[in-house]
Amino acid sequence: LNTNTARYGLIGNSPPLLQALSELERVSQTQATVLLLGESGTGKELFARAVHLASRRRDQPFIKVNCSAIPDTLFESELFGYERGAFTGASTARAGWFEQANGGTIFLDEIGELPLAMQSKLLRTLQEGTLVRLGGKRELRVNVRLVAATNRDLAREVDAGRFRQDLYYRLNVIPIRLPSLRERVEDIRALVLHFVSRA
Repeated sequence: LNTNTARYGLIGNSPPLLQALSELERVSQTQATVLLLGESGTGKELFARAVHLASRRRDQPFIKVNCSAIPDTLFESELFGYERGAFTGASTARAGWFEQANGGTIFLDEIGELPLAMQSKLLRTLQEGTLVRLGGKRELRVNVRLVAATNRDLAREVDAGRFRQDLYYRLNVIPIRLPSLRERVEDIRALVLHFVSRA
């Protein structure tokens, strides 16, 4: 195995995989948002973690959020936290995922699932570097590197009015397309051996 792919837990040595990894390593030292594009099953979480591990933030938190698993009504409290008494049952305050990722990297998987109302709040946090907890009044500063992923065509989602154009431009600073397995068939043997040995 290529030492770099092994270092990041990526299995394989095919040119498309190594190309995506070299793009990833090139941008990891910047603070720019990275948008991982590709079909389901292309290893977006592993690539997101590789961005984090190759960056200066490697010793800080890496927080993964699967946007498709969060009900619309809970998005704000999950991402930005809440203050005590913000809603029925909020007996204590809680830091959201962005606060928990402070100093490190937050990975928003399936970002195309974000409701429009949350898209504007996310955009504000990315632009200002601040957030306000649900039920809170004071702004909290956060220093977070965002890696986002989607298997949707966000440009088409923008045209259909389901995704904010300004957020799309903010996310699409460094898009990296991840190869599907059919584009890296020479890696199948290594993957099979890996999963057999794990089983």
